[in-house]
Amino acid sequence: MTCCDQRCALITGAVLGALIAVFGGILIPVGDMIIKNTVHKETVLENGTLAFDTWTSVDTPMYRQFWIFNVENPSDVLNEGSKPVLVQKGPYTYRIRYIPKTNITFNDNNTVSFVLPAGATFEPSMSVGSEEDVFTSLNLAVAGVYRLIGPKLADWLIRSSGSSLFQNRTVKELLWGYKDPMLNTLIGAFYPYNGTVDGPYTVFTGKDDISKVAIIERWQGETSVNYWNNSYCDKINGSDGSSFHPFLDKKEPLYFFSSDICRSISAEYEATVNLKGIDVYRYLLPVHALASPVSNPDNMCYCTDQELTRNCTLAGLLDITSCKGTPVFISLPHFLYASIELQQGVIGMNPSLDEHSIFLDVEPITGFTLRFSKRLQVNMMYGPSDDIALLNKIKEHTVMPILWLNETGVLDDETAKMFKNELISRMDMLEAAQIGLLVTGSAIFLGCMIGLIVVCSKPSKTNLSLVK
Repeated sequence: MTCCDQRCALITGAVLGALIAVFGGILIPVGDMIIKNTVHKETVLENGTLAFDTWTSVDTPMYRQFWIFNVENPSDVLNEGSKPVLVQKGPYTYRIRYIPKTNITFNDNNTVSFVLPAGATFEPSMSVGSEEDVFTSLNLAVAGVYRLIGPKLADWLIRSSGSSLFQNRTVKELLWGYKDPMLNTLIGAFYPYNGTVDGPYTVFTGKDDISKVAIIERWQGETSVNYWNNSYCDKINGSDGSSFHPFLDKKEPLYFFSSDICRSISAEYEATVNLKGIDVYRYLLPVHALASPVSNPDNMCYCTDQELTRNCTLAGLLDITSCKGTPVFISLPHFLYASIELQQGVIGMNPSLDEHSIFLDVEPITGFTLRFSKRLQVNMMYGPSDDIALLNKIKEHTVMPILWLNETGVLDDETAKMFKNELISRMDMLEAAQIGLLVTGSAIFLGCMIGLIVVCSKPSKTNLSLVK
C-alpha cells in the first residue's frame, strides 16, 4: 500500500470513528428521552399500563403481624400503683389486602376513584401461636369510659358490671372484637374490620401531569379531613404510599396519607439498597414527624390535649380520639422516637430503629413501592382518680401499650424478574450500547489519528535519494 493509500485509509478510519463516537453521544439524550417517555407512559394509571396492572393486582402478598403485650403484674398495678411490667409475644400474622380494589371509576378530570375492601385471614404457619392464646391486657372498655365520660358514671358502670382495669382475652377477641359486659356491645382493637372498606379514594391518574400520579385528590369525598381543626394538619397530602411519581429525587421527601393514623406524613431518603437485584431508595419516617411542637412547630395542631402531653412537650404520641371516636393513642413500637417519660412509664420497652421504624423501599425510576413496613403501636391511657374506686391507688397517668403491628409487603421473585427484564435490563442494554459506541468510536478515531501522524512524519523515498 502506498503512502497516499495509507493516509486515505487512516483519514477514513478517523472519520468513521468520530462518526461512531458522535452517534454514541447522540444516543445518550435520545435514549434518555425514549426511557423517559416509556416510563411516563407505563406509570399512568389507565387500562393497559404496567402501573395500572400493578395497582389493581393482589398477587403480591401483604401481611399484618401483631405483637401483643402481656401485663405480668396486674395486681401490683391495682393494689400498689406499680408500673406495669409488659412482655410482648408475637408475631400473630394475618394475610391482608387480598381483596382487589372495587368500584374503580375513571373520572373526567384525569382522576380515578375506588374503595379498598378490608379482610384478614390468620396464617398459623407464620405465627408463634394460635388465635386462642390468652393475654392479660388493659380493659379497653374501662380505659375508654375513663376518658370519655364523667368519673362518677364511669365508677357506677365499672362496679355494676364487675369490670376491672385488666382483662384476659384471646388474640382473636382482642384484635377483632368481643362482647364487653360493661358496655354490652362488641369492641376490639380493630373492630370492625372484615367486611368493611377504606375510602372511597380519588387519585390522579397522571395522564395530564405525571408528577401528580397516584396523589390523593379526595378521601371519603373530601379534599381534607376534619380531625385537627387546622388547615395544615387536616390537609390530605401525597399518595397512599403504594406508589409515587417517577424519577425520584433523593432530596425530595415523599408524602403519603394514612387513614390508620388519620393524617398525612412524610418520609425522607436514607440509603440506596438492593432488593432482589433492583436498586431502590429507602425512605424512613424522620424523627421530626412525631416530634413535640417544641422541636417541630408544625406539629402544634396535632397536640389536642394539653394535660396529657404536658403542655405539648411530649414527643412520639398521636391522639386519634377525634378520628376513631375512642381514646386511642398511636406511637411507633416501643415508643421509638418518643419522650423518655413514655418509654419509662411502663417496664419492658426496648425501642430499636431496625425493628420498629417505618420504611418504604421505592424504585426511583418508576416510583413504585416494592417493599414496605408500616409499624405502629396502639396505646390507651389510665390514671389516678378519687371518684373511680378501681383507680384509687394508681399513682401516675400511664400511656399503656396494647399491641404493635407491622404491616408489610415485598414484591415476589416472579414480579422482580419481570421488572428487571422489562425495565432494568433494557436500560442496561441501552447504556452499554451508548458506552460501547463512544469507546469504540473514540478508540478508532485516536488509533487512526496516531497512525496518520506516524505516516505523515516518515520521510519519503524521494527525499532520501536526494540526500544521497
